[in-house]
Amino acid sequence: MNDKYESPLSSRYSSEYMLKLFSPDERFRTWRRLWVSLAKAEKALGLDISDGQIEELSAHVDDIDYEAVRRREREVRHDVMAHVYAYGLAAPSAAGIIHLGATSCYVTDNADVIIYRKALLYVRQELLAVIKNLAGFAERWKDLPTLGYTHYQPAQPVTVGKRAALWLQDLVTDLSELDFVIGSLKLLGCRGTTGTEASFMELFDGDCAKIDAMNDMIAKDFGFGEIFDVCGQTYPRKFDARILNVLSSIAQTAYKFAGDVRLLQHDKQLEEPFEESQIGSSAMAYKRNPMRSERVCSLARYLMTDTLNASFTAGTQWLERTLDDSAGRRISIPEGFLCCDAILRLLANITAGLKVNVKMVEKTLRDYMPFIATENILMEAVKRGGDRQKLHEIIRKHSMAATARLKNGESFDLIGDLAAEPELKISRSEIEGILDPARYTGRAAEQTAKYVKKVRETVLAGYDGSGDGAEISL
Repeated sequence: MNDKYESPLSSRYSSEYMLKLFSPDERFRTWRRLWVSLAKAEKALGLDISDGQIEELSAHVDDIDYEAVRRREREVRHDVMAHVYAYGLAAPSAAGIIHLGATSCYVTDNADVIIYRKALLYVRQELLAVIKNLAGFAERWKDLPTLGYTHYQPAQPVTVGKRAALWLQDLVTDLSELDFVIGSLKLLGCRGTTGTEASFMELFDGDCAKIDAMNDMIAKDFGFGEIFDVCGQTYPRKFDARILNVLSSIAQTAYKFAGDVRLLQHDKQLEEPFEESQIGSSAMAYKRNPMRSERVCSLARYLMTDTLNASFTAGTQWLERTLDDSAGRRISIPEGFLCCDAILRLLANITAGLKVNVKMVEKTLRDYMPFIATENILMEAVKRGGDRQKLHEIIRKHSMAATARLKNGESFDLIGDLAAEPELKISRSEIEGILDPARYTGRAAEQTAKYVKKVRETVLAGYDGSGDGAEISL
């Protein structure tokens, strides 16, 4: 057991992949790969750097002496220069050309963008897994009528699948936003202390074409097609806000879905997975609490508020840059990704095992169908020669009386009361025919089938299943 604080995102919720991706070791090895890339580009463009220096740098990308880094940082109070020093100890022949012409943001910002892109692509696979699960769920239950709700009050019936299609559509919207963010990512490149590339104008004797070529080579090394057209010392912090905004969008969808599951589980219509040995309450042995959905809501609230960190940072970066972004970014962006990862793992788990209690769905709808069908009963009675206004009053009085009995916990028989009214001229069996729920769900099944088909043919067409089978740890 650790005797120091550890983030629950690390110890309880997030995946091993995401934890390793945002580890210090991944970050610092990426710094070294960036220094190798810079040196290779500078050599290719004519600077006095040898093949041996490049080879020595390349050979020591992964063997970082963190104790040497710690000692040096205590002396100089600068993390990047401490790593430059330690890298120089490992590759002494190249010590003098490491970081040549660069400023700290060359490694810090570029490494961040490289890591963020990997994280976004991983989130994409996790999102697709949830979309796949919900598409299957929506199709399976597209025909099952269920009580609809507006204002969380009983309303016209929908189908279980149609409701799931609404959740599905929100996730597909999130995927579209995510793809836009991934497609808009650019590398900072190596731009100097205020983004003017002045140091490289000196190194390359004013040859702008060589500077552009150097940045193109670095970008290509890491799989980027573009660098920012203009920048200060850092890449624009607007992009951090864009990243956290799309993660927040996923959290908003997750919150809505998990909230709906919690409401429906309370009504015993739907249930999230509940394992054979799972304990719902330490005191109430009968409990089947929707703990997964509750956890989703809790994490989603955190992620939605985390977005504000990037928004404030983007708005308060003075001129070419300030350093008041650094500490906040080290916390808010990795935690945003870890939190989104945890949410999507939970959603994948829930949607893979979401249970429909068909009999309870049918009973709940049956209890309310006499009220829902009153307009149709009225129309049928008018067809049989009745006075619309008089019939409306008869139906209203019986409906209000039945509602009062319902609220008082008493039994009621609205169908029988209406069938006994001679002015309606409708028998009980005829009213029961009017109560068929399938008559009231409109195009719900058709809409659902059509949308699921579209999602499978477009969104899921190239999905390889790599995000399937998510497990929750604790």
